[in-house]
Amino acid sequence: MASSVDSTALELSQLGINEDFVSSVPNLRKNLHLLSPEQIELVKILLEMGQSHLFEHWAEPGVDDNEKKAFFDQVARLNSSYPGGLASYIKTARGLLADSKAGKNPFDGFTPSVPTGEVLTFGDDSFASFEDRGVREARKAAFVLVAGGLGERLGYNGIKVALPAETTTGTCFLQSYIEYVLALQETSNRLAGECQTEIPFVIMTSDDTHTRTVELLESNSYFGMKPSQVKLLKQEKVACLDDNEARLAVDPHNKYRIQTKPHGHGDVHALLYSSGLLKNWHNAGLRWVLFFQDTNGLLFKAIPASLGVSATREYHVNSLAVPRKAKEAIGGITRLTHADGRSMVINVEYNQLDPLLRATGFPDGDVNNETGFSPFPGNINQLILELGPYIEELSKTGGAIKEFVNPKYKDASKTSFKSSTRLECMMQDYPKTLPPSARIGFTVMDTWLAYAPVKNNPEDAAKVPKGNPYHSATSGEMAIYRANSLILRKAGVQVADPVEQVFNGQEVEVWPRITWKPKWGLTFSEIKSRVSGNCSISQRSTMVIKGKNVYLKDLSLDGTLIVNTAEDAEVKVEGSVQNKGWTLEPVDYKDTSVPEEIRIRGFRINKIEQEERN
Repeated sequence: MASSVDSTALELSQLGINEDFVSSVPNLRKNLHLLSPEQIELVKILLEMGQSHLFEHWAEPGVDDNEKKAFFDQVARLNSSYPGGLASYIKTARGLLADSKAGKNPFDGFTPSVPTGEVLTFGDDSFASFEDRGVREARKAAFVLVAGGLGERLGYNGIKVALPAETTTGTCFLQSYIEYVLALQETSNRLAGECQTEIPFVIMTSDDTHTRTVELLESNSYFGMKPSQVKLLKQEKVACLDDNEARLAVDPHNKYRIQTKPHGHGDVHALLYSSGLLKNWHNAGLRWVLFFQDTNGLLFKAIPASLGVSATREYHVNSLAVPRKAKEAIGGITRLTHADGRSMVINVEYNQLDPLLRATGFPDGDVNNETGFSPFPGNINQLILELGPYIEELSKTGGAIKEFVNPKYKDASKTSFKSSTRLECMMQDYPKTLPPSARIGFTVMDTWLAYAPVKNNPEDAAKVPKGNPYHSATSGEMAIYRANSLILRKAGVQVADPVEQVFNGQEVEVWPRITWKPKWGLTFSEIKSRVSGNCSISQRSTMVIKGKNVYLKDLSLDGTLIVNTAEDAEVKVEGSVQNKGWTLEPVDYKDTSVPEEIRIRGFRINKIEQEERN
């Protein structure tokens, strides 16, 4: 018997495993012979980090052996996909959980102030100048779409980027984004006098969205973009935590799996770094990386001018922002200066900003100034980073972003959780690790031009207090029509005032349903050059412009007009167009005979009559 124990001890010694570590895990000890040298290394990490409980329920050798191997496949993924590996994840978790239990304020010692930035007024000379500069810079940019989420929260079972941004044309969010990037590419190359540059387009997916994103692209021929331009990077989930000691949670449905949850969109930085794409872009002469999220149909109206601000002001980090009311439920871009001299410009969540101000000498907290808005602009999670400094920073951090933990405790003792938690990270927290020398700023644009996210289902949206944004499929679509109507008004078109209507319990402004392809009107200057004379559009009208060289002159529209021209054909649209047009018919979001993407809007378009120009 003694020799058997001695031989096991010798075996463990040869494997580099401390006998004390496995003595309390007999089930693991019996199964060690099943494991490869790489898996033995993972065993060491888990045992050293106090995770022996993961093996307590393992069966005898010969039972569930494939499941045991699959366990280590999962552990290998969790270890390789996190900067610094699982040991780093667990150490970080312990520190953050201890701070959370102690009620430590992450902003202790910091004083908030308003950072420097650019506040733009749509359509003025300064705006036009920034737009022009931004379009010229676009050929030196890469675009990164963070799209790891499903539309379940919206009452939509598909991936969010497949959802129509508006139903007049049925253009989905992904198609809209790709068409804007292609329009920027074409115009930027033309202004530079060449046509070779292809703008890279990256989509960060997840297990939930990856396959369906590939299918959406392939079944639509990548919406006109070359497949070689598009790269998909899939983020992995992270391990869940069961207690304040950061013991990894066993999956309740499978004792040979660790429970996992999404880590957050901050993973995009680590994925870009590990993929090697950033260095390839840098070597190709690119200068900018633009990050944006999956369901903001207005975003690209703001991008040319914002990119122009980054180039003109030489910002390393530029956060796109909108005016925000004091205490509004949207994070504020804030400079935080520590008593020791450190400072950073980051997004501070609205529920943290007001108390932070009150605690640091501002007794009224977050209040509106003479503009009627808070001096702290509202963060909309769209970032423009300068590529060189970005690579420099990620080479130090590996793309790791400052994380946070948000456990739901069972009681005031904070000793146990209601359910497992995990570390999370946010894309916009990237600046937290930057040195004080980093040039960080913001670009504020009118909300009507830049921000109409689609993230709430009809029931939740209908409960939003009157006057606050619904952020639903209904309000997101109406915001596109409003923005296009206001842009044409600014260009000199007489666009009728909207009417108020209620869809899915939400009172919205219904403007004329005006849409155009990005190639027709990428910038305000371009749009203005394509409108002349005395043009007018009635409230009940719908206008869709699909061609590029379409010129509106003395047009009077009362009905529906579709202009669909060949690529280089020049068309003048003038005179009076009057017909029965298209109407909006209310639908009930509970009516399951109606497709989901229509139901969640609360209306469908009834196409009675239209005039088409080719």
